[in-house]
Amino acid sequence: MPAQSKAQQKAAGAALSAKRGDTKKSDLKGASKDMVKSMTEKQLEELAETKRGKLPNKKKS
Repeated sequence: MPAQSKAQQKAAGAALSAKRGDTKKSDLKGASKDMVKSMTEKQLEELAETKRGKLPNKKKS
Protein backbone atom coordinates (compact mmCIF):
# COMPACT_ATOMS: atom_id res chain seq x y z
CA MET A 1 0.00 0.00 0.00
CA PRO A 2 1.50 3.36 -0.99
CA ALA A 3 1.67 6.28 1.42
CA GLN A 4 -1.16 8.82 1.27
CA SER A 5 0.99 11.82 2.22
CA LYS A 6 4.58 12.97 2.71
CA ALA A 7 4.02 13.00 6.47
CA GLN A 8 2.89 9.36 6.43
CA GLN A 9 5.85 8.36 4.25
CA LYS A 10 8.28 10.14 6.58
CA ALA A 11 6.75 8.53 9.70
CA ALA A 12 6.98 5.10 8.08
CA GLY A 13 10.65 5.68 7.33
CA ALA A 14 11.36 6.60 10.95
CA ALA A 15 9.44 3.56 12.22
CA LEU A 16 11.28 1.29 9.78
CA SER A 17 14.62 2.63 10.98
CA ALA A 18 13.66 1.87 14.59
CA LYS A 19 12.32 -1.59 13.70
CA ARG A 20 15.66 -2.43 12.07
CA GLY A 21 17.57 -1.14 15.09
CA ASP A 22 19.21 1.82 13.35
CA THR A 23 17.55 4.31 15.70
CA LYS A 24 16.14 4.01 19.21
CA LYS A 25 12.43 3.29 19.58
CA SER A 26 12.40 5.77 22.46
CA ASP A 27 13.33 8.56 19.99
CA LEU A 28 10.11 8.04 18.01
CA LYS A 29 7.18 10.43 18.35
CA GLY A 30 3.58 10.50 17.18
CA ALA A 31 2.45 8.20 14.38
CA SER A 32 5.83 6.53 13.91
CA LYS A 33 5.67 5.29 17.51
CA ASP A 34 2.35 3.55 16.78
CA MET A 35 3.52 2.28 13.39
CA VAL A 36 6.55 0.46 14.79
CA LYS A 37 4.28 -1.48 17.17
CA SER A 38 1.44 -2.30 14.80
CA MET A 39 3.08 -2.86 11.40
CA THR A 40 5.50 -5.40 9.98
CA GLU A 41 8.82 -4.45 8.44
CA LYS A 42 7.44 -5.26 4.98
CA GLN A 43 4.42 -2.98 5.46
CA LEU A 44 6.67 -0.16 6.64
CA GLU A 45 8.95 -0.66 3.63
CA GLU A 46 5.98 -0.33 1.26
CA LEU A 47 4.92 2.95 2.85
CA ALA A 48 8.43 4.36 3.10
CA GLU A 49 9.40 3.61 -0.50
CA THR A 50 6.46 5.55 -1.99
CA LYS A 51 7.62 8.19 -4.47
CA ARG A 52 7.11 11.65 -2.95
CA GLY A 53 6.57 13.55 -6.21
CA LYS A 54 2.86 14.36 -6.10
CA LEU A 55 2.02 13.45 -2.52
CA PRO A 56 0.37 16.17 -0.44
CA ASN A 57 2.16 17.28 2.72
CA LYS A 58 -0.71 16.04 4.86
CA LYS A 59 -3.58 13.70 4.09
CA LYS A 60 -6.85 15.49 3.39
CA SER A 61 -9.68 14.36 5.66
